[in-house]
Parts: sequence; structure tokens; C-alpha cells
Amino acid sequence: MDIAVTGGSGKLGRTVVRELRAAGHTVVNLDATGERGRGFVRVDLTDYGQTIDAILGVDDAHGGFDAIVHLAAIPAPAILSDVATFHNNIRVTYNVFQAARRAGIKNIVYASSETVLGLPFDVPPPYIPVDEDYPARPESTYSLVKHLEEQMAIELTRWDPSLKIVALRFSNVMEPADYAAFPSYDADARGRKWNLWGYIDARDGAQAIQKALEWDATGFDRFIIAAADTVMSRPNSELVAEVFPGVPLKRDDLDNNETLLSIDKARRVLGYDPQHSWRDEV
Repeated sequence: MDIAVTGGSGKLGRTVVRELRAAGHTVVNLDATGERGRGFVRVDLTDYGQTIDAILGVDDAHGGFDAIVHLAAIPAPAILSDVATFHNNIRVTYNVFQAARRAGIKNIVYASSETVLGLPFDVPPPYIPVDEDYPARPESTYSLVKHLEEQMAIELTRWDPSLKIVALRFSNVMEPADYAAFPSYDADARGRKWNLWGYIDARDGAQAIQKALEWDATGFDRFIIAAADTVMSRPNSELVAEVFPGVPLKRDDLDNNETLLSIDKARRVLGYDPQHSWRDEV
């Protein structure tokens, strides 16, 4: 496929661009920053004119796309003011979705977020492991935008039943260089309780994107994307008993380190199969 990756210069984006190219796809990075050359177009995605122009074609850089992977955003809460985060992220996502629709692109995969599950879980989750079955619980402006983006995608795919938009609720993205810090997390169970001790290796994030692009479907759907394990060496049963006593359990077999951000749906529907663990790197 000819694929546009917005935000392809970011932490997840760099790996996604590399892995999609390695799989044989032609990939163009649309971002505000990046290295000049073929495969990169500098675009201010807050400007709709620039966005749709870049998606339709840029001289000899590309002649249009079959699919869009939308990763561009202010990537977390508390980086900028709440208003700046809201205005930037909702505008950019609307611009990309609308430009894709005008260009006739029917295959969109984008980064939603684990934050819509209720992070930082100062109010405990309704059950553990968490999954996609309960309503979104945004607890920050950043998360509110992610929820509104999912609602927007629902309506856009209702307007056009031939359109596919897949929201991947990524956990905290990590690269191998980040894993040296992981053994220190065991000392304080509450230090990483904010996302149920979850993470996602960027390489597995790229795998999930490729699986979602290749998925033969229409309409909107959402998937939690996390590593197969937690960031902790301590067993889940011990962590949950200490930090979330009384929260109902959807599984009894918590005497292990299996992710508490359920990836069962992504495994079943997309064929997602995470291959990378911090335990192999440290």
C-alpha cells in the first residue's frame, strides 16, 4: 500500500514508518519535524489546507495514498496547557479524517489511548483486567480529546458505511533503551498503578498498526494494544491486592505477570501477537 503516517517522526511513529517500509509498503511521513528527503513532507496538520493538499499529492514526493496511519498529536497530558492540548489534538484529527474522506481514502488507523479507560485510576477501574467493554472514562483533557475522536470516528463511519476507522488504544510506548529502568518499579506498587502496570513495545505497536491496516472490515472499532506482560516482576495477585483491593476480577489466574490491559480482543479480531518483552532486554 501507499501509506501516509502522520507524526512519523515521533517515538512510535519512527518505528511504524520503519516497520511498514520493511513490510514492503511505500510510506510517507507527514509531520512538522523530520529529515528532509524522499519519504518526508513537512506539514502543519493544524492547517486544513496544508493537510488535504499533502494527502492528495506533493509534486514528485507522492501521488496520493491508499491508507492513513494517524499518530500526530501532543502525546500526553501536562505537556502544554489543557486548552492548547485540546485545540491542537482535536483540530489535527478532524483535519486528517476529513481530508482522508475528501481524498476517497477508506482505510484509516489511528492512535487512541489507554487513558480513555480511566487512567490514572485514582477512581479504581470497574474490574480487572480492563477491556473495551465499559464506557470511556476520560479523566484529563488529553483523554477527553481521545474519547471525542472515537465518537467522531463513529459518526463518520455511520455517514459512510464503506469507511474503516480503527482506534488503537495504545499503552505507554517504550523502546529497548527504556527497559533498564523497569526493575526499579518493583519497589513501589503504586508508582506504575496509573495504567495497571502496562506498556507497549514500539515494535509491537507497529505490528498492531499493520494488522489493523490489513484487516478486511468497514465501520469503526477500538482495540487495547499493550505488551503481553506488565512492567513488574511482582505477580499480579500481589499488586492488585495491595493497590486495588475489592475491585472485581474477571479472571482468577492472576498469579503471573500477564497484562492487565486486556489484549484478548486485538488477538482474536486482528491477529495481534506481541513479540517483545522488557524481560528479554534486561
